[in-house]
Amino acid sequence: MRSTTTGMMTLCAAAAAVLLTGCGSDAPKPAADAGKPATSQGAAPASSAPPAKTGRVTHEVPLEVGGTGKTAIMYSGLDSGFEQQTLPWKKSGTAELTAAEQKVGYLVNAIPGTITGPDGMLVWPPCSIKVDGKVVAENDGKTAKGCSYVIKN
Repeated sequence: MRSTTTGMMTLCAAAAAVLLTGCGSDAPKPAADAGKPATSQGAAPASSAPPAKTGRVTHEVPLEVGGTGKTAIMYSGLDSGFEQQTLPWKKSGTAELTAAEQKVGYLVNAIPGTITGPDGMLVWPPCSIKVDGKVVAENDGKTAKGCSYVIKN
């Protein structure tokens, strides 16, 4: 039994040594086009064409939370944060969507914490999100979901 265990350990050590020997070698690899003149690697061919358009689309997006007092607000899409804020609160910015984000969507949200209502009870403050001047998400404060919207083109 002991010789089997020792033999297995030796076999595993030898296999590991063989596998590790091939990793991270600094030896140069043979060129695929050995008969052709050498060119600088990684250099793109010179082109007189103008640069391609980025395909990005921008939208003006204000996030708003109403009410009075102070509360923590989690927001994302125009930066991101989770900070104590004085209400009413507004954060505006430009959402720049890549071609991929235009297809799958770009999430913006504002999720406020509770505030003390006029009757002394904790309530959710209202919130809204606009995209290019149009209200796309609104919460009157009757639920804890806050405001979220996925911008797509």
